[in-house]
Amino acid sequence: MGRLEELAQGAGLALDREARTRLAAYVALLFRWNERMNLTALDAGEEGLARLVGEPLVAAGHIPPEARTMIDVGSGGGSPAIPVKIARPELFVRMVESRTRKAAFLREAVRRLKLAETVVENCRFEALVDDPQRREAHDVLTVRGVRVDAAVAERLQELVRPGGLFLIFRSSAEGQMERESEGRLGTEERRVPLQSASSELSVVRKA
Repeated sequence: MGRLEELAQGAGLALDREARTRLAAYVALLFRWNERMNLTALDAGEEGLARLVGEPLVAAGHIPPEARTMIDVGSGGGSPAIPVKIARPELFVRMVESRTRKAAFLREAVRRLKLAETVVENCRFEALVDDPQRREAHDVLTVRGVRVDAAVAERLQELVRPGGLFLIFRSSAEGQMERESEGRLGTEERRVPLQSASSELSVVRKA
């Protein structure tokens, strides 16, 4: 059994061969580009694959089946957005990345992996809040590697429809201030330990 299949099973997902092939292709493309630019500090070892692929697959299992649109803020090297999209291909996924070179990688990944209904926005997420077509237009928002302080929380919640979900990846050692900021997004439903002992997933529902 391949490591990616083990990660999928650990997340409670049964991925078909096409999905596993796409995940392997994503990992290969990510580390090939990472040799030329800083996309991730992780490597292709056990912990790296668990963080880059396994944890997004866990998050995918918490997205309700009726969800149709997802936005990922600060997409960087494509995790969690791309593994989630591969696991849940029916989702329309919008990746938001302000840095031009990283956005170029994301567009190449979308093209190489043939990810339908997936777009890359090369801008700060705040610019989308000011667009009436983007406000409250998403069922799910994912964020990783972005500190969700009070000001960020106020803006992020404007991108998600009422009743939608925020999936927030963070270090389990982060303090009370970050947790209080997330209260501005909505009501925390559950806190899920992830495959790295130092990280967790907060599932927050917008009021």
